[in-house]
Amino acid sequence: MISTKLTELLGIDHPVVSAPMGSVSGARLATAVTQAGGLGLVGVSYGDAAFIDEHVAQATKGGGVWGVGCVMFTFDERPGLWDKVLGYAPPVIALSFGDEDQVRRYVASAAESGAHVVVQVHDTEQAVVAVQAGASVLVAQGAEAGGHHKIRATLPLVPAVLDATQGAVPVVAAGGFADGRGLAAALALGADGVMMGTRFAVTEESLATSGFKNTLVSAAATDTVNTRAFDVVRGIPWDEVYQARSVSNDFTREWTGRDAELAARRSEIEPAWTAAVARDDTGQRALFAGEVLDLVTDVRPAASVVHDTVAEAEDILRRLAGRVRP
Repeated sequence: MISTKLTELLGIDHPVVSAPMGSVSGARLATAVTQAGGLGLVGVSYGDAAFIDEHVAQATKGGGVWGVGCVMFTFDERPGLWDKVLGYAPPVIALSFGDEDQVRRYVASAAESGAHVVVQVHDTEQAVVAVQAGASVLVAQGAEAGGHHKIRATLPLVPAVLDATQGAVPVVAAGGFADGRGLAAALALGADGVMMGTRFAVTEESLATSGFKNTLVSAAATDTVNTRAFDVVRGIPWDEVYQARSVSNDFTREWTGRDAELAARRSEIEPAWTAAVARDDTGQRALFAGEVLDLVTDVRPAASVVHDTVAEAEDILRRLAGRVRP
């Protein structure tokens, strides 16, 4: 068993966290990861009341240490939903994508509820703000990640965040992790665990559609593209410093780099795009996935992902320790 500051703080067995991916990370996935000894997070990214009432409520029945992931800027636009999340008393609240004021407000509110507060950061400046606001865990996410990210790569970002925050809180590495090799590497960098998104999106318990999962299994890292097209067509006001990594498809090939035109024609294009998503048209829908796609080749139970990741990392760490000579 691998013990880190993260496992000790949260009282979990393994330093493996499932990313709170909106519309993918439901209660079943979060519960499976938690019951396997990791930290399972329900993704309520854009604050859908019905999703919260179904999946967060269900997660409360699974027991153990679980959590909810919230995108801060979207909760500011949906009054009442933050209180709805807090009403379920999640042991962990994971916050992402907010400005300094939002970080301070949401961290304070989450901490007051009694939750451990995890804040995702993408550079050292954000890390310092989060620690000063009272975050109990940081997630340092690199640009290798699927979905939204900034520009810094994970490998240099993790130690830079550790140095900037002087080890004040546990740091979880995210962006580029799918197996025990990644976990061992993250621990060598000084991280206290890993957060994995793409690997857990392609599990039996994931809410992702069969088209989504099958596309990711057959795709490679070279098939991904950074795009803002899906944000523009959905009318979600993401800060332009963030792009989203997705498997390239007909929609990204047509609209990536044409944000202004897409925004101007959104009322014309969005209804047909939404209908395509509803029928799981993988040529049109968002297929958020990271550069670990080369390592994701099957659909597996989430528990086996947790256990195999930890077992492989333990084996690697033992072998590496054996290379050290007096």
